[in-house]
Amino acid sequence: MIPNSGDLVTDAFLIAAALFMLLAVALLYRALKGPTTQDRVLAVNVLGTNTVVILALLGAALGEPSLLDIALVYALLNFLMSVAISKFTVEQGGVL
Repeated sequence: MIPNSGDLVTDAFLIAAALFMLLAVALLYRALKGPTTQDRVLAVNVLGTNTVVILALLGAALGEPSLLDIALVYALLNFLMSVAISKFTVEQGGVL
């Protein structure tokens, strides 16, 4: 069920999701070109969190509760990925 497209809250959610998508492009650049490993790890973590926020905003704006479920699962996977990357970098030669 798609709410009325003229709804102010829906438009605000969609605009916010678009702005977060622009932020994702900047984060992707930092993840690929980061000068240090710390920059890349942090950019990937923030990119995952950004994706969760985008999914939640789209789920609220479009009235799709399934997107909120996907956002929760993705948040858990993002956390596990952060733990795995941290463990890998510590084992490779010290803390990051």
